[in-house]
Amino acid sequence: MHDIDVSLPAGAGLQIFTEHVPAPRRPAAVAQRTAWQAHLQRGELAPVSGASERLVLPFDRREKARQRALLESGREVGIHLPRGTVLRGGDKLRAADGTVIEVVAAPEAVSTVRTRILRDLARVAYHLGNRHVPLQVGDGWVRYRSDHVLDGMVEQLGLAVIRELAPFEPEAGAYSGHTHGASAPLHVLWNGGK
Repeated sequence: MHDIDVSLPAGAGLQIFTEHVPAPRRPAAVAQRTAWQAHLQRGELAPVSGASERLVLPFDRREKARQRALLESGREVGIHLPRGTVLRGGDKLRAADGTVIEVVAAPEAVSTVRTRILRDLARVAYHLGNRHVPLQVGDGWVRYRSDHVLDGMVEQLGLAVIRELAPFEPEAGAYSGHTHGASAPLHVLWNGGK
């Protein structure tokens, strides 16, 4: 995957967003939020206010740390974040001038499998995971990007596949956010739980 060069000559007029402000997520993120709050209290991070515009992107675009993008208003902006940053719906981005935009997960073609039988759900998740398929997991359902071959496999396991347009927020993976040592730079801002 190649990064898109968003560097422009002075006065080009393209606003560049370089700060990622992740939205609070699951209870497991409490320790991370606590760490962000400590950085905020030491003055290392700045709090984030409300967003002035929205950036609506499908997941494959939210995985790219450097790109040009169009805001919902049609205005073009540049995104220049640390490599490996994945944007999630609800996250915010901030430019040097303080402008804040909200990231929105765009609806995209997905396949959703719902069942109350946890063993069947675990079997589907196992077989999809064995194929390294990005997978969103919810209470009683899993979701993946629509693929007729994968849909056929799930149906052979005896489950119905619902093809729909929905935001796609796959699991980050067991090793996401992993850093080596205390010298790893902090590239996120705490948003005060807003």
